[in-house]
Amino acid sequence: MALIETPICDFGKKADNFQLKSTENKIISLNDVKGENGTLIMFICNHCPYVLAVIKDIVKDCKELEKDGIKSVAIMSNDPNEYEEDSFENMIQFAKDHKFNFPYVIDKTQDIAKKYGAVCTPDFFGYNKNLELQYRGRIRELKNLKPVKEGESELLTAMKMIAKTGNSPKEQFPSMGCSIKWFK
Repeated sequence: MALIETPICDFGKKADNFQLKSTENKIISLNDVKGENGTLIMFICNHCPYVLAVIKDIVKDCKELEKDGIKSVAIMSNDPNEYEEDSFENMIQFAKDHKFNFPYVIDKTQDIAKKYGAVCTPDFFGYNKNLELQYRGRIRELKNLKPVKEGESELLTAMKMIAKTGNSPKEQFPSMGCSIKWFK
């Protein structure tokens, strides 16, 4: 497992459109998940220990953000041929097991991960209501795959600020996780 850090936020970069199949067998586009006050696009997978360490926080935060007019989507871009745990069937089960309240979609070609510049799982992209990138940081600090402190996550705090002001904190700590498993 190679630990990768996300790059610094490219403030203002527009979100790229997509049309991807969800675990509920629907085609989901950017417009379908655009929130009134912001949009959170996450690149995750089913097996990464970093995702598993924060998946409860992800679900809880996404539910909380709905109250602030922010919608969320999770995209799985790993190569399921090399990583069976990330198969579409396992995505369906993963979403059920963790009670996802947001679409979980598969990026079969990995084109969307490349367009967004996603590098690891989890990789968070927080957009304001105009779909301008404002947050590219972690959900919270982890040490040995455990949260360092309780309370509101950095992601939740930043996204709430985006909902209220259209901007997020300028100081952001990179998300860290396993590299996206690219096709060979």
